[in-house]
Amino acid sequence: MGLPDQILPRTIRSLDPTRALAGRIFTVSGHLDFTVDGHTTLLEWTRMLSKAPSGSVVVCQPNDDSLAHMGELSAETFVYKGVRGYLCDGGCRDSVRILETGLRVWSRYFTPRDVVGRWVPGGFGEPIVIGGVSIRSGDYLMADRDGALIIPQEHIQEVTEKVEEVLRTENKVRTAILNGVDPVEAYLRFRKF
Repeated sequence: MGLPDQILPRTIRSLDPTRALAGRIFTVSGHLDFTVDGHTTLLEWTRMLSKAPSGSVVVCQPNDDSLAHMGELSAETFVYKGVRGYLCDGGCRDSVRILETGLRVWSRYFTPRDVVGRWVPGGFGEPIVIGGVSIRSGDYLMADRDGALIIPQEHIQEVTEKVEEVLRTENKVRTAILNGVDPVEAYLRFRKF
């Protein structure tokens, strides 16, 4: 479709690879700040939780690779608010408890190191970049066991139509093969495999 690579880094993985996640994105970014106290970091963190729209997928660029940018209480808050899921180019803690909440979470690593007194969110709904992929609030995330990708909002209709067309064709190939058609013949007939 002429779009640049929209696939996020393969190191961002799901806590529960059996569940997929799709939805409209709300972006968050943040940064390390060792000059703020615990109260300030938690106040800003809870503001981020408050700003996340119901029905959205929160995608976070923490600009940090040492802390946990998602934990149990935050996951419970997102579930209560109706947030569909959370993807972070950073860390996660309380992973067993997060699984129990049902929130679909993708992250790069696990650590018990908390954000308190160390990290603050600062950008809400502003463009971010993860692994060279530009992401805006309003774009769409598709994520499953195989990885995650971003669909720019202005292409969602066209992408959806093309995916449906591909799935219809792949189903024809599958049916042909299950009915005894040789894979080469099935490919030549449908030009898809």
